[in-house]
Parts: sequence; C-alpha cells; structure tokens
Amino acid sequence: MDLGLDGRVALVGASSRGLGRAVARELAAEGADLVINARGEEKLAETAGELREHTDARVLAVSADLSDDEGASRVVDRALEEFGRVDVLVTNAGGPPAGPFEAHSMEDWRAAVDLTLESALHLTRGVLPGMKERGWGRILNITSIAVKQPVDGLVLSNSIRAAVTGMARTLANEVAPHGITVNNVMPGYTRTRRTEDLARQIAEQEGITEDEARGRWEEKIPLGRLAEPREFAALVAFLASERASYITGTSIPVDGGWIRSLL
Repeated sequence: MDLGLDGRVALVGASSRGLGRAVARELAAEGADLVINARGEEKLAETAGELREHTDARVLAVSADLSDDEGASRVVDRALEEFGRVDVLVTNAGGPPAGPFEAHSMEDWRAAVDLTLESALHLTRGVLPGMKERGWGRILNITSIAVKQPVDGLVLSNSIRAAVTGMARTLANEVAPHGITVNNVMPGYTRTRRTEDLARQIAEQEGITEDEARGRWEEKIPLGRLAEPREFAALVAFLASERASYITGTSIPVDGGWIRSLL
C-alpha cells in the first residue's frame, strides 16, 4: 500500500528512543523526511545516524526541551529553515512520574503539565499556520490507554493526557475545513524504557521480580504479550498518510485488547 508519504516532512517529538524513535523510522521508511528531537544530544545524534544509514530520508536532529515554549519554537523554526514546511506533526513526550495522588507535589503537577500538555500545545501552535495555508496536514498525539481506562498509580498521566485528548478533539473540528486531521494514538503496555522503569519500580515496591511485574500486565492483555514499538508505529504512519484522509477526531488504542470498553 502506497501511503503517499514520499516527500512529506514529519516532525516527531521525543524521538531518540522508544515509541518516538519507532515512529520516526516507520515514517522514514515510507519516504518522509524527518525532524527528530530529544533533550539528550548524544542519543539524538545516534538515532539520526541510524535513520540516515537505513533509509533514504533527510534527517534534521534538533536537541531541545519541548516542555518550554522556547525549545518547541526552536525545533519548529529549524524545521522550517531546513525543509520549508512541516506536513506531519507527531507530539510525544516521556510520561510523568508514577505514584498515587498524595505522593505528588504541586511542582510535580506543574512539571507534568509542561511536559505532557504544553509540549503538544507549543508544537501544534508552531506548525498549524503553515498546514492551514497549504490546505493539508496531519497532527498526531501519542497519549496512552490511561485516557480511556485509568491505570492505578499513574494519576499524573491519567489526568494530563486526558487534557491533550480534549484539546485534540476540539481542534479536529476547527481545522477539518482546512484539510487537516487531528488524531490521538493510545499505546498500551509496550516494550520501551518507560515500561521497564515501571516494572522495576513495582518490583522494588512489592518485593517481586520484574518478570512477575510484567507478567501481571500480560495476564490482562488478550494477546498475552507486550507490544513491540514498531507495531505502534505502523498505525501512526497510516494515520499520517493520504489514505487516512477521512479519519479525524479519534483516539485509537494499540493495546492488544487491554481496554475492556465497547467504544
């Protein structure tokens, strides 16, 4: 299937590892040029080199902290200087810390808002005018299954990713007349560093092994295993494509059946 991404320019947040890296690689494999981002310059440069080696994509790596307006603006400005436009935006950021409600200070909440909500807002505000001018665009937010079925011990993520969802659903209606789609993709338990960190934290707190912690998740997943990042990235690439031109305002899980609701 030709996804129609050849020659498109995609900006992927937090893309030096994990889901962001998998998404960047999938888009590059479909012919898109890339703007990748992370705070750590060394890992970002390594990812850029790997993408250039294994795909034909032109890759611009911009190190910046997306949780502040200045960092997000720098990434967008560099993208426009290098490529002249951004056709596909994938907002992504590392998840806020785990823990129950009373474990988090107001500073923790503010930092989580900056990381998860404001990073998406800053990037979207930066690329939206150009998308409207050209009459084409794809905005995709990586959220979480916690938006639809809250996960115990993840009150920050449960709350603030829901805010991203509300923003995106409203924006989808506003920009649809301009040929722009806005969707959210909700990863379930996936083999990433964040999932490994959560397994380690649970193991330490409850005196069990990390394998036992992962096993608890797998027992609740009808497919019986954690996802691989590339499986998640495949859906993001489709939603970014020409083929997905009539899909907007949705939140789609990639969770192996973990969410139990009908809709």
